[in-house]
Amino acid sequence: MAGTVIITAANSSLAIPAVQHLLAKFPDYTAVLTVRDTTDNDINTKKLRATIAKFPDARASIHQLDLAKLSAVNEFADSIVEKIQNGSLPPLASLICNAYYWNLVGGADFTGDGYEKSIQVAHVAHAVLILRLLGSFGSEGGRIVLFASDAHFPGKNGLEKYPPAIPDDLELLVKPGPDKTSNNLGYGFQRYANSKLAVVTWMYALNRYLEKEPKLRNITAVAINPGNLTDSRALRTNTPMMLVIMSRFIFPLFRPLLRFMDPTMRSSAEAGVDVIELATGNAHPQQRGYFTLLKPDVSGPGSLDETKQQKLWEKTLQWTKATL
Repeated sequence: MAGTVIITAANSSLAIPAVQHLLAKFPDYTAVLTVRDTTDNDINTKKLRATIAKFPDARASIHQLDLAKLSAVNEFADSIVEKIQNGSLPPLASLICNAYYWNLVGGADFTGDGYEKSIQVAHVAHAVLILRLLGSFGSEGGRIVLFASDAHFPGKNGLEKYPPAIPDDLELLVKPGPDKTSNNLGYGFQRYANSKLAVVTWMYALNRYLEKEPKLRNITAVAINPGNLTDSRALRTNTPMMLVIMSRFIFPLFRPLLRFMDPTMRSSAEAGVDVIELATGNAHPQQRGYFTLLKPDVSGPGSLDETKQQKLWEKTLQWTKATL
């Protein structure tokens, strides 16, 4: 089954090798790749363009998209719907929701939409994209790939100072109150972890919706923890100097030992391959749910409450202003 594959944050450490794997192994697909800056002024977009250039027959294009602006997400969705309707793009086969945001060195950041930026980029904006594009999948269905992290599971990540949780008042996810102390790392990581917990929790409700709709039941949603990526640029973006030093010097030197201690520690390239295998249905076709690497797994306890899943589903419809 060929079709269009959309990847957000397509110039990230994981996404560039994912794009390479997609174009090399699945050349019949059309890749629609979104980045915040489409120019070569962004060195990572330049790397993405160089990766595409290795495949002169590839059907791949780069598009500007800032998930911190919901108006831009809606405009992008409009353009994709129109292109699929007029035949300039094949029907959607996969939507890979790779973009994220964190700030571990400052307080909460808010977007122009009034939402905390980690939750908007990881969850709300991707939900807009997904809900707007469900009708653009082909008759054979396809796959939605959401990105989790072990951070969503209390006690699993060494950066955790305050455990993630879905609050009873869901508005606190998108409009959290001021931090109780000046622990930027602790509260910043909690906001990131909460965004990943929301992604996983919402995934279960999304799948229930897809399964009950006859025209959508062949679309499957998965949430993957791609692993702790020791070479990811994320470790050097909005992070304290400790993490920057560890990512540049400690992780490369001790990677085999670290991997022995934590089997999910691996390279971005390895993770990128797995994401494409899931996205194309080459791995675990028709399966839904949570994965650690390419292994079906049980997600964190905070994501498994069906009542909270449904409440988050309904609240997300309000945040996205989506109509189904």
